[in-house]
Amino acid sequence: MSESPPTHAAPMPKVLAFDVFGTVVDWYGSIVREVSERRLPVDPGQFAIAWRAGYRPAMARVRSGELGWTKIDDLHRMILDDILVKFGLDDMPEADRRDLNLAWHRLDPWPDAVEGLRRLRTKFTICTLSNGNLGLLADMAKRAGLPWDLILSAEVFRHYKPDPEAYLGVCDVFDVGPSDMMLVAAHQDDLAAARACGCRAAYVERRHEFGPTLPKDVSPDPANDFHATDFLDLARQLGC
Repeated sequence: MSESPPTHAAPMPKVLAFDVFGTVVDWYGSIVREVSERRLPVDPGQFAIAWRAGYRPAMARVRSGELGWTKIDDLHRMILDDILVKFGLDDMPEADRRDLNLAWHRLDPWPDAVEGLRRLRTKFTICTLSNGNLGLLADMAKRAGLPWDLILSAEVFRHYKPDPEAYLGVCDVFDVGPSDMMLVAAHQDDLAAARACGCRAAYVERRHEFGPTLPKDVSPDPANDFHATDFLDLARQLGC
């Protein structure tokens, strides 16, 4: 159940910055679709989970300095090459690997995403704040019809979330204070990092981000400013 904003809430933010993978787009369902279309001899759901599971460890290598700055496209390819071996697909041709890696550019939006963003855009400046690289986010937006005012990425700031430089970088781009920027995400750790920088936080439920058999706990965190069932619910709460 969604929660209405508290009556003592601070003035509305000016900028809404959106996490993308899992929040705006359905990465699990989209990767399952891509793997199924290729008729790969694997369980598509297990493949999708394994590919995504390499995401945080790969970013950690960059954040720790073990790797120099590396775009998510290149991290996704490193993970893909590794899991192809694990799934017995290490004979996949290079051209097929390159195209499969671009599956992340072709992720489908959640059903409420486009209309919800359009409504929110009538009152707020909306942008991405994703660890995805700029080219990936632009391709995704064009294909899915995502109506961003601006595409921002960790690539712009050379810092992956949850580094403070990513959240504060959005504030710097729009010349607003942290309290005027609100992160919208389906991940509590992302929102906690934004709050630690003084930014506002809105949680959006994506119960089936990891597929129908691995439902997420979407319980409200009272530390967040808003809790919404989807983007349409968030738009309603924000008066859009």
